[in-house]
Amino acid sequence: MKLKQYIYLQLSITFLPIFFGLFFITSIIFLVKIAALTSVITMNFSELLTLYSYTIPNILFFTLPVSFFISMVISLAKLSAEYELIVISSFGLNPIRILKILFPITLILSISMLIISLGLIPKTKHLTNKMIEVKEKEANFNIKESEFGQKFGDWLIYITEKKDKEYSDVKLFKTDGTSDQFILSKTAKLDNKKGDLSFTLQDGKSFVIRENEVNQIDFKSMKISDSLSNGRIEPFINPKVYWENKINNNDDVDKFTFYILTSLFPILSLFLVIAFGYFNPRYEKNKATMYAISFVLVYYIGSDYLAKHIFMNALYLVPIAWIAITYFVYSKKTKELY
Repeated sequence: MKLKQYIYLQLSITFLPIFFGLFFITSIIFLVKIAALTSVITMNFSELLTLYSYTIPNILFFTLPVSFFISMVISLAKLSAEYELIVISSFGLNPIRILKILFPITLILSISMLIISLGLIPKTKHLTNKMIEVKEKEANFNIKESEFGQKFGDWLIYITEKKDKEYSDVKLFKTDGTSDQFILSKTAKLDNKKGDLSFTLQDGKSFVIRENEVNQIDFKSMKISDSLSNGRIEPFINPKVYWENKINNNDDVDKFTFYILTSLFPILSLFLVIAFGYFNPRYEKNKATMYAISFVLVYYIGSDYLAKHIFMNALYLVPIAWIAITYFVYSKKTKELY
């Protein structure tokens, strides 16, 4: 039990700096992408912060598996460099016993990554697209002062003065072929509530003109609404329905495959942790970090390539091949010696 706690302590000491470093770098990349959107749409600080929060599952997806795997390798390599693993092995605790200690926490991480990649990422992607669509549509309703030919939904609109989202001397006109409708209002305010854009008109008159009659209505307040959404973005029900629709339509199948393979990377690579973490500092140099990064690149590049070319077949080919390769490396490098 004490050995397990000690290994977990060493792992946490190594993991946290690596994880936060990668998290910070990846966050900067995503923040730059978000900032680029401000050239197209206008967002306040709160909206920028909301968009960033939607990217957190993606950031975790790209940083957690890599940082955790490298941390495990470095932690064991550090123990080897200080002769601690050699002492532990001399007491009969072979590498497989160490692997069994690391297995539960690695399994929890892989399950968490599956939840993040298959559940949270599609949901936050939907929320991001929905928010950007609303902001783009809202930008299209940038009504200017004293300019003809502007539209609000089915209405032609003309304003004399504008201050932020408050308008003065507003005139609206609409025709449907059988009647014409004309509205005059002293003031109006533009509201956007979850994608529904509305004008709240104050102190005005409404005229409905037909062939043989004219009707007039005086009002204190009138609301005219127009939905910003055009149904381009499909509603998000739950991850199961989302991925079923994607797979049935043969859409993003490579992403689905890559998400699963990346989530399983830590649990599939435990033999490499033992293989690279164990070495005799008297006769060998510590090359654990170099080996770990090299195999991370091989796995990610290979998984991405196979996911795009053989799609869901990679879900069983990659794990089988990777476990076979990693066990072979473990057998040649560590099993025979320890």
